[in-house]
Amino acid sequence: MSSKKIGFWSVWALGVGGIVGGLFPALGVVIQIADVGAPLAFAIAGTIALITTYAYAKLSVAHPCRGGTVTFLNQAFGSGLFSGTLNLLLWFSYVVMLSFYLQAFGSYGVSLFTSTQPIWKHLLISLAILGTTGLNLLTANHIGKSQIWIVSFKLGILILFILMGSSHIDISRLEPVSVSSLQSIFAGAIAIFLSYEGFELIANAAEDLVNPKHTLPRVYYSVIGFVILLYVLVALVTLGAEPIEQILAAKDYALAEVAKPIMGQFGSVLITIAAVFSTISASNATLYGSARFSTVIAKSRGFDTGSQINGIAQSSIGLFITSGITLIIANFCDINRISTMGSAGFLLIFAAVNLANARMHRYTKSKQWISLLGTGICLVALGILIWFALQTDPQTVWVLVFMVGVAIGIEVIYYLSKNRQLHL
Repeated sequence: MSSKKIGFWSVWALGVGGIVGGLFPALGVVIQIADVGAPLAFAIAGTIALITTYAYAKLSVAHPCRGGTVTFLNQAFGSGLFSGTLNLLLWFSYVVMLSFYLQAFGSYGVSLFTSTQPIWKHLLISLAILGTTGLNLLTANHIGKSQIWIVSFKLGILILFILMGSSHIDISRLEPVSVSSLQSIFAGAIAIFLSYEGFELIANAAEDLVNPKHTLPRVYYSVIGFVILLYVLVALVTLGAEPIEQILAAKDYALAEVAKPIMGQFGSVLITIAAVFSTISASNATLYGSARFSTVIAKSRGFDTGSQINGIAQSSIGLFITSGITLIIANFCDINRISTMGSAGFLLIFAAVNLANARMHRYTKSKQWISLLGTGICLVALGILIWFALQTDPQTVWVLVFMVGVAIGIEVIYYLSKNRQLHL
């Protein structure tokens, strides 16, 4: 354990920084699906995340370690096929989330240039992946040194956008939500659930936190509460300041486009810079976390991650594999499909984490019914998302089936190769 303890605000910045990067790619996606109901969609998705934070807060206090979700699942369900499959699915979901951030990085980055040809977006995405991979080959001390400054900068810009934009809101553009549009609002909420995922990074800092028993719950709940309010206000200003047709025309960099009439060209550039910094810092943190997850999973299966293969440390192989898969997904998948895949993966993982806390409720001193409710809500949300995908993009469902199938297949092959008894 590190001798240097960190306080409330450092972990709070880590949590907010891990989440808010998802606003920039999610805003255009949710407006396209939910229309004027986008603020309500953000609130619904945030409420699902808020219920799940109860399980994370209790489990993090009971198991204050860097393993986070992997540790929680292994403690609750043992190292069998069930937890092993979920751990691999968690890694896949992180790869998808990384692609989500990088898509936004490329879209906002290319909006700074006069040419918006797709080749430049793909070039920026590829350079970002290579750059963050190189950074992650350095020691952990080089990772996230400036995180609190980046978080302060992007929050300052977003709050300025809200304050200045409030006087530009045209109430006629914010029509009351009709009953008939509730279906699309729920679909939009679940499709961009991925944009709230970063709060689980807080669990990885639990063992370094001052007085985690009292501080961790405050960090979890305040982070999610703040982000819900921020997302809802940004969505309200965005929809009230510009006709929805213009917003959708610039869906991939909607916030920068809406900032022009509110903050002028300079303000639009500031928003773009904030988006670029936010998404690249979130990408860096996510790549670091997902590469570490692959190492933790390998260790739990008895592999020596400290040895070398052809001169390359095995601990770095997970990083290269993660980066390679991300390079393909980020460059060749549509952002709506990426959002749906990632949201589905994390809804399934969070259902399992809620169930893990319900199973260990006496040990974690939890109210079992809250986590059982969280499990049910996550599973219902997953069902709605799959139904929506079947109606709009059936290929996404097959990708989800493929992700789960590969995770199960890898676990089965591992058990067979080790001549171990296969058990749940």
